Amino acid sequence: MKIREIRAMRGPNYWSIRRHKLIVMVLDLQKLEQKPTNKIEGFPERLKAMFPGMHSHRCSLGHEGGFFERVEEGTWMGHVVEHIALEIQTLAGMDVGFGRTRTYGEEGVYFVVFAYMEEKAGVYAARASVRIAEALANNEPYDMTEDILAMREIREQERLGPSTGSIVDEAASRGIPWFRLNKYSLCQLGYGGNQRRIQATVTSQTSSIGVEIACDKEDTKYMLNRAEIPIAKGDVVKTEEGLKDVVHQLGYPLVIKPINGNHGRGITANLTNWDDTVAAFNIAKVISKSVIVERFITGDDYRLLVINYKLVAAARRTPAHVNGDGISTIQQLVDKVNEDPRRGYGHENVLTQIHLDKMTQEILDSKGLTMESVLPKDQILHLKDTANLSTGGTATDVTDLVHPYNVLMAERIARIVGLDICGIDLMCTDISRPANEIGGAVLEVNAAPGFRMHIAPSEGLARNVAANVIDMLFPAGKNARIPIVAVTGTNGKTTTTRLIAHMAKMNGFNVGYTTSDGVYIQNTMVVTGDCTGPVSAEYVLRDPTVDFAVLECARGGLLRAGLAFDHCDFGIVTNIAADHLGLKGIHTLDQLAKVKAVIPESVCRSGYAILNADDELVYKMHKDLECKVAFFSMNENNKHIRAHMKKGYVSAIYENGFITICKGEWKMRVTKAVNIPLTYGGKAVFMIQNILPAVLTGYLKGFSLQDIKVALETFIPSPAQTPGRLNFFNFKNFDLLLDYAHNPAGLRALQKFVDNIEATKKVGMIAGIGDRRREDNMEIGKIAAEMFDEVIIRQDKNLRGKTSEELIEMLKAGIKQNHPDKKVTVIPSENEAITYAMKNAEKGSLLVLCSDVVPDALALVMKFKEEESEQLYKFNKKDIPNL
Repeated sequence: MKIREIRAMRGPNYWSIRRHKLIVMVLDLQKLEQKPTNKIEGFPERLKAMFPGMHSHRCSLGHEGGFFERVEEGTWMGHVVEHIALEIQTLAGMDVGFGRTRTYGEEGVYFVVFAYMEEKAGVYAARASVRIAEALANNEPYDMTEDILAMREIREQERLGPSTGSIVDEAASRGIPWFRLNKYSLCQLGYGGNQRRIQATVTSQTSSIGVEIACDKEDTKYMLNRAEIPIAKGDVVKTEEGLKDVVHQLGYPLVIKPINGNHGRGITANLTNWDDTVAAFNIAKVISKSVIVERFITGDDYRLLVINYKLVAAARRTPAHVNGDGISTIQQLVDKVNEDPRRGYGHENVLTQIHLDKMTQEILDSKGLTMESVLPKDQILHLKDTANLSTGGTATDVTDLVHPYNVLMAERIARIVGLDICGIDLMCTDISRPANEIGGAVLEVNAAPGFRMHIAPSEGLARNVAANVIDMLFPAGKNARIPIVAVTGTNGKTTTTRLIAHMAKMNGFNVGYTTSDGVYIQNTMVVTGDCTGPVSAEYVLRDPTVDFAVLECARGGLLRAGLAFDHCDFGIVTNIAADHLGLKGIHTLDQLAKVKAVIPESVCRSGYAILNADDELVYKMHKDLECKVAFFSMNENNKHIRAHMKKGYVSAIYENGFITICKGEWKMRVTKAVNIPLTYGGKAVFMIQNILPAVLTGYLKGFSLQDIKVALETFIPSPAQTPGRLNFFNFKNFDLLLDYAHNPAGLRALQKFVDNIEATKKVGMIAGIGDRRREDNMEIGKIAAEMFDEVIIRQDKNLRGKTSEELIEMLKAGIKQNHPDKKVTVIPSENEAITYAMKNAEKGSLLVLCSDVVPDALALVMKFKEEESEQLYKFNKKDIPNL
């Protein structure tokens, strides 16, 4: 088998609107296409032996064992690969269950689609599942232990930690979208200007001064001591001589820790002699130059969690330990503890497995024990000096037991240090009694405290402390989202996007929008190139200056990774026409319509899908939508529009020369089409089809009719406002029209406009497109022959898989189909073709340039325009004195 391509979906996509995280693998079965599973001797038995857990896979039969039944009956290897990919992820601790296997449209080639939890692990599973399936088919041995371990390691490297993950999960449960901003724990909650950020449990609202104070244990102790907070007596030392003085002053037992350490690093507790104290001092010095030496406080180790200056949880922490039974060695006791199913690798489970390290060995040495020693029955041996969960410790929830004095003390500490989220380490014998009365002491104040001990304690009630974080970041009435308008279709997307962005800007919004020529923040292009995919959309939604997003969403991005957002407020589909067919497994108009339908299907319940009622494929998209629907039409008598109006719904139509919004059967005329510059006095009728959905969007967003009218009448088509969309240039002896028309449907629309323009001669510059079907390129040639008196064939910079000769032949075949005598000139270079056309233009002629690299073409045309203007200026200066 051969893997052609692996793609990762990260948002709503062609395969599923609700399941965003999917791997899409294009798999060529090659010879195995002729060998379904029931034709491979012993295959079902080998599969069952290797994956007994697959008995739970129901498959399409809907009951346990259903997949195995399909294997025995005979199914194709792509289907088997899908189920292997799901099962090995589950075995690696990532329980996933959604999968699909569908034909790619070529014999023996399939889409193998399955869910993932961590993208890199999903990609690994795709490749590993093919290797495993091939080994099973060939009856070859295969040890998947290495694959399972590799995926577990990938999962631990890639996934968010338990604290960050809990906050993100809580946000998602409330419908708050999020992005991961780096490969660590920096995440954005919400969109645009309404976003908040977290990094682990530090938020964008966390005081940097508070973090600095908490990270400096000396400053923290000083401030708490001045506030009469009970603390452990001690001092900061830098040298062994200074250590000796402090030991003499405090006496034993002691605890030594680095001044700016965290997560228990470099801490040694319960020191009772000088040699151990010096050794602990040197360990702490590795982490920080200055070291804190404190009196060791006996009692239980408690963590108090304060969020938004309120105590929300408390836990008693116990270091990793074993309990003797009088029979087992220490090693055997550790192994038995690690068998607890709650203990796992890293942070995968509630508890972490106990690993024996240098700290453990030092504890054993100090007690004269080895790992082969047998502990007396009921003797407890602590294997770590610290009670961190990450080193195998346990936590018991005690939130309901905390004495009111200790609650107040914790909340005061948060205010004193200045942390909106902080963890306070308190040592005392009884949390239900005031710490100051029983010799308790605050040991540390932690910025970015871990939540794991609270959200999943070993014992006691789990506390959803992440909810307190979200309540703080997004209090009641605070919206995490910004308005999102998503625009898709075959033609007209960019113009519609730009017009809506213009309308929103005029209504006071800070707009970010994406188009096929770049990303714009307000009026500034910040990224150039085709920016109609999810990466560009995410760029806008990450920008904290944006409070309104208009996103052009093209087919390519939808198929490559899905959408960058989970929901939009308005989803527009302009039309569906034959373009890009035969690419990425999309071969028919119905399949293309399904791709585009992802946009309206992603509209939130309170939003609107805005659909073209004149296009049956687009109209049908309204079925089964959960959002509201508004239609637009160039024909007020369209049967779909009439039915929609009778139900009292909103629509937009072109009637009697007016752009009109209908609320039910009531008409609200916005303005005449001839008054809208984009229509060129009404000649560019196809532009009205772009105007109607834009007008509907503005109206449904709440813009006034007057504001919509002003926006339409001030949106001037130009290289700056609408680059490559009906850019008209008047030269002295001829006119030039530059447009992005790049498919038969777009060229047909442009033809209607060009037919309305008077010219002595019409010359068109066209190009074939390498990744389009032969019939599409021939159709472009055919239409060009109808439109122009002369056709100049040029070439795009990127031939996309075909040779120049092949593309020229296709265009010529289309041109000659009905116009065998049409004059055709072939000039491969676009710049040379433009120059030739302009140098040889007849007086009164119209040149039409259909370009896909708009910036380059515009630059050349404008250069010629500037040169002509300079010549006219010099000429006039000679004839008119003092000019």
